Amino acid sequence: MKDIMGIMKQAQAMQSRMQDMQAEMERVEVEGQSGGGLVRVTLTAKGMMKGVVIDASLLKADEKEIVEDLIVTAHEDARKKAERVMEEKMKSVTAGLPLPPGMKLPF
Repeated sequence: MKDIMGIMKQAQAMQSRMQDMQAEMERVEVEGQSGGGLVRVTLTAKGMMKGVVIDASLLKADEKEIVEDLIVTAHEDARKKAERVMEEKMKSVTAGLPLPPGMKLPF
């Protein structure tokens, strides 16, 4: 029974750390790039887009589709970086808690 109580205390502590981490992830920003840096997208680690920067050299009517593709690619780059940040933070939050392999948090 002592083990159950210990696990419950660890789970409560983890829940508190999770809440802190979620708040922090709203403040952490990552930047994705495409086109050799001609298009840059900034996201929070939670995936909220904060900004887009497009180099003026791309703003030509006949290159509209290229710019659109570059924005999508830069967004995907930023999203992947945000996921890596979240994974790293999650590892630190769940450290020491005996979770089954492959279990994803938050539930």
